[in-house]
Parts: sequence; C-alpha cells; structure tokens
Amino acid sequence: MEIERAGDIDTKIRYLVRHLNLPHIDASRIIAFRSYGSEARARARIWSLPRIWQEALKVKAHYVIEVLSHHFDHLSEEEKLKVLIHELLHIPKTFSGALVPHRGAYRRYHIHRGLVEQLFKRLKKR
Repeated sequence: MEIERAGDIDTKIRYLVRHLNLPHIDASRIIAFRSYGSEARARARIWSLPRIWQEALKVKAHYVIEVLSHHFDHLSEEEKLKVLIHELLHIPKTFSGALVPHRGAYRRYHIHRGLVEQLFKRLKKR
C-alpha cells in the first residue's frame, strides 16, 4: 500500500469544519492522506492518536483522515463531502484523540446516514 498527503482533502475538511460550525474540531490537527492499493472496502477511515501516545510524544491530539483512492476518487463531489462529514463525526466533542463509534450508548453519539444527510443539507443551504 502506498500513501501520500492529500492537500485537496485537507481543503475540504477545513471547509466542512468552518461551514458546518464544528467548533470542537481543530482542523489544523487533522492530516489527510490518500492511499493506493489498500484491500479495505471502506471509502475513507479515520485514525486517532491515543492519549498514551500523546503523552509519550508530548503532542496534542491529532487525527488522520485517510481516503482510499480506488473507492473515493471516483465519487461525485457531493458524495466525497458526505464521506468526509461521516469521518468528522467520529471526532468527539473533547477532541481528545479518542474516536466516537458508529453506535453509542446515547443517540447523540450515534453516527448514521440520516445525520450525515442532515449536516449535508445544512451545508447546501449556505
């Protein structure tokens, strides 16, 4: 598998954070990569820097959003934004380096297509 920095994705992430009013997300601490040759079926995935690594390296929390080229690049711009919205929803309000799972104990932490669509509609109204 090969990876490279994805400046185009960085730009989209900053746009989404700003226009969806996600003040808990520090877009400067999200780094985007594009991967080639992965066998994964996902379009994108998010990676966290757990607290123990933050302490060991003396750094604040960071996240990596990886888009898998063969599943992501052919999507329409609308679908690309929806995929990125989904990945951003995995970042908790604390921006702690943890990840929000797809299904949480509370509905407000539940990541699902309806929530992504709701945020995307809010984005289109701008």
